[in-house]
Amino acid sequence: MQNPITKNQLFDTFSSVDSMKIPHINQQEYLVDGEFKAWNGPFKEIDSAICKPNSTDGLERISLGEIPKTGLPEAFECLESSEKAYDNGFGEWPMMSVEKRIFHVEKFVGEMINLRTEVVNLLMWEIGKSEKDSEKEFDRTIKYIYDTIESLKKLERKSASFTIEEGVIGQVRRSPLGVTLCIGPYNYPLNETYTLLIPALIMGNVVLFKPPKHGCLLHYSLSKAIQKSFPKGVVNYLYGKGSEIIQPLMNTGKINVLTLIGSSKVASDIKKAHPKVNRLRAILGLDAKNPAIVLENANLENAVDECVLGSLSFNGQRCTALKILYVHENIKEEFLKKFCEKVDALKFGMPWDEKVQITPLPEADKFKYLNDCISDAEAKGGHIINKNGGVQNGSLFFPAVIYPVKDGMKLFREEQFGPLVPIVSFTDLQEPIDYMITSNYGQQVSIFGTDTKEISHLIDGLVNQVSRVNINVQCQRGPDTFPFTGRKDSAEGTLSVYDALRSFSIRTVVATKENKENKAIINKIVTDEESSFLSTKFIF
Repeated sequence: MQNPITKNQLFDTFSSVDSMKIPHINQQEYLVDGEFKAWNGPFKEIDSAICKPNSTDGLERISLGEIPKTGLPEAFECLESSEKAYDNGFGEWPMMSVEKRIFHVEKFVGEMINLRTEVVNLLMWEIGKSEKDSEKEFDRTIKYIYDTIESLKKLERKSASFTIEEGVIGQVRRSPLGVTLCIGPYNYPLNETYTLLIPALIMGNVVLFKPPKHGCLLHYSLSKAIQKSFPKGVVNYLYGKGSEIIQPLMNTGKINVLTLIGSSKVASDIKKAHPKVNRLRAILGLDAKNPAIVLENANLENAVDECVLGSLSFNGQRCTALKILYVHENIKEEFLKKFCEKVDALKFGMPWDEKVQITPLPEADKFKYLNDCISDAEAKGGHIINKNGGVQNGSLFFPAVIYPVKDGMKLFREEQFGPLVPIVSFTDLQEPIDYMITSNYGQQVSIFGTDTKEISHLIDGLVNQVSRVNINVQCQRGPDTFPFTGRKDSAEGTLSVYDALRSFSIRTVVATKENKENKAIINKIVTDEESSFLSTKFIF
């Protein structure tokens, strides 16, 4: 049997940093109104998820550079630029034809592809994501953008006709919503941010973009591609502390759309800051506490494999991660044994290490929260049951499996968003059902079993509690053509290639009475291509 890992082994893992070229970016400017404006004020230092040995035999995070620490004047400058670009719907971008907007997005993709190596490298260094997963995130984002373009073309083809009903001629198309505040997450700072930003843009909205706290340097690289690809003012970059600039921006009432992937509390506070909340469209991906329900008749090998993958991919830092496991009492012992063995066998190391599975955590204060959760569970009867659980050094934290977990512990209800796996045993199926009914969250669930009647019963009830039920597989977002949303405090609006286009736009109709004069007017507008909106042009 392999010996337990030690803090020294984790320490030694960071030694490979010495042989790597560390990226360093001093960002002295920010994109506003189509130009990069020099910044002469204070800066915020950006630390890596990765540590290096220091002179006192300890570990310290590596500095990757700095970004402008702008304030309210700069935030309002960006808002003014966005307002000017949108111009109450009369700006160049919102009035542009769909075909031309697609051209600009395609130009951006071309520029973005040239930055693949740089962006992948920054994903590894900024947030500790493995090289393989960083490459996957980049490539998936490119595919998402192309799929969005194709989906919009299909949508436009269906709209490229007129309807005559009850003596009224009409054409129904989709139009933009206005100035959009976009705030992306740190765990997928590229992919999930662009699943918000790209559909918002391509539908004719202008975007105020706040890069995530971790994963911001890669957006500086991409802002250069944005600047080359879109008209001035269509995308403006917000820097500075979110708690200081976001609420005043919302207080103006000039933001039409809030799109954010983050916590439900933050989203709620931001929405409340808007003076006319009924005018605000919100597209939100929020908290989740996705459970796995492992039934007595489950294929144990598959259940263990999927639960390990589902709970600990990217160190459990995914909203779609399995955050609590319900395991039937009659298979509990065997499941726990196999699960802990699989977890303890996970390979830890640096993002560039081959087949690495556990990597450094980007949040400097995360260890305190994780340890508080463990202490709270232990004080109430829980235990770390895997031999390597909770071993930590620098920014590496080896996953801890906690059992038994019960109501009253932090881990029972709170979303841990990290490498802790709480496990609960049950005898009555109503126990995990009641847990989900009383949960504040309703994103997904994974059911592991082979009894079709039992699974069917769960499906038919749980589709009314969550927005995705997974059978014998971990919770996940993809494929991107599937709707991605949630109930309760887990989401507002729906994101997917198909749904996001609708989320960031509204159905609008142009109508007239069916008579000779109006027919002639409509025919002339369409034939001479005088309107970007009113059109029968077929986009190939």
